Amino acid sequence: MNMTTRETLSLLIHAAAKVGKSTLSSTAPKPICVLDAEGSWKFIKVRKTYWDPKDPPPEYDGKWDACIVTVTHWQQVQQVYQWLTQRPHSFTTVVIDSITEIQRRLKANLKGTEAMQIQDWGQLLVQMDGTIRAFRDLTEMPNTIQCVVMIAETREGNGKWRPYMQGQIGVSLPYMVDICGYLYVDSVADENGQNTKKVRQLFVGTHPQFESGERVQGVLGDTVAEPDIEAMMKKIYSEVNMMEVEA
Repeated sequence: MNMTTRETLSLLIHAAAKVGKSTLSSTAPKPICVLDAEGSWKFIKVRKTYWDPKDPPPEYDGKWDACIVTVTHWQQVQQVYQWLTQRPHSFTTVVIDSITEIQRRLKANLKGTEAMQIQDWGQLLVQMDGTIRAFRDLTEMPNTIQCVVMIAETREGNGKWRPYMQGQIGVSLPYMVDICGYLYVDSVADENGQNTKKVRQLFVGTHPQFESGERVQGVLGDTVAEPDIEAMMKKIYSEVNMMEVEA
C-alpha cells in the first residue's frame, strides 16, 4: 500500500541580534501561531491578529497571517500548547520566538528573583526539554501543524557558535529538530561588481565554527541564500515525493 508522506518540518534557527530571525520565521506556511517573548513581531510586515490564550484561539477568516501571543509569563506557553492539542484550530505553523527568552520565563516561574540552586537547574532542564519536544512533536500529531520554528539567541563557546540556552539543553537542542541553521548576513557583488549587496544566508551544513546540520538528505545544500521556509519545504518534499514515486 502506498502512503503519502505528511509534509512537515521542524527547524531551529540561531543567529546574532538583528540579523532577521523573526523575519525568516514569518516565511513559514500560514496561518502562523507566534509565541512572541521578545516583542519583535510588532515590526514584522505580515497581517496580524492577537490572542490571549486564556480564551480559545481566533478562527481563521483570511484577514490575518500571524496570530501573536505576547508571552510575558510561563503559564501562557502551557496554555497555548493545551489549546493546540486539545481543541480544533486553524494554525499551520507554530513559531517560538525566542526559545532562549521562553527559558528565562520558565526560570522566573520556578524561582522568581531568587538564586537558582542545584536542584532547580535540574528541574529547569527537565521542564524545558519536555516543552521543546512537545512543541516539536506537534508535527507528528494528527492535526494541522505542518511546521514548527524555534528561534534562539546564539553564543560562542570553545570556538563554536551555538544556540544559547542555559544548562545542558543547549547541547541536545540541535538534535531535536529536522534542521538546525545558523543565519547570517553576507556581502555579495552588486551589478557593478562591488561587494555592497547584503544577502541573508542560512547555513545548514556541518561547520567547525557553527552548530548546524540537517536530516533532509542534503536537498538544500550547505547554504540557503535569502531563505524562505515555505519554499524550503516545497523543495524538500518535491525530492521526497519523487523518490517515493520512483520506488
